[in-house]
Amino acid sequence: EALARPIANAHSIWELIVHVEAWVKFCLDAVQGTPIPAWSTMPKEQDWPLVGNTSEQTWKQAVGSFFSTHLKLVEALKTFSDERLETTVPGRTYNFYHLFQGMIQHAVYHGGQIALLKKAAQ
Repeated sequence: EALARPIANAHSIWELIVHVEAWVKFCLDAVQGTPIPAWSTMPKEQDWPLVGNTSEQTWKQAVGSFFSTHLKLVEALKTFSDERLETTVPGRTYNFYHLFQGMIQHAVYHGGQIALLKKAAQ
């Protein structure tokens, strides 16, 4: 199901999972001071990591990594001060408040796509 393409020219659920996780990693790294790569020089595989091995075990690892990375971001945000919300995100021109709002919107958007793919696959 995670590899299915019930909607023409749409990403698979698996591709969406690794994409969302990639951006959670960028956000987590930015919180820790590492610049988010510039759009102009970012390899496509950083934004949309390739799904290589498609075994059941690899899928389970991808899902586990997805949730683990999100939990790491949650833990990092527990110590993120309100004063830092207005500071500029490394590698970007906007502040952390904007980044965090965007991360929520990004996850909801792709979560909706996943729901539609699951429904279309039935």
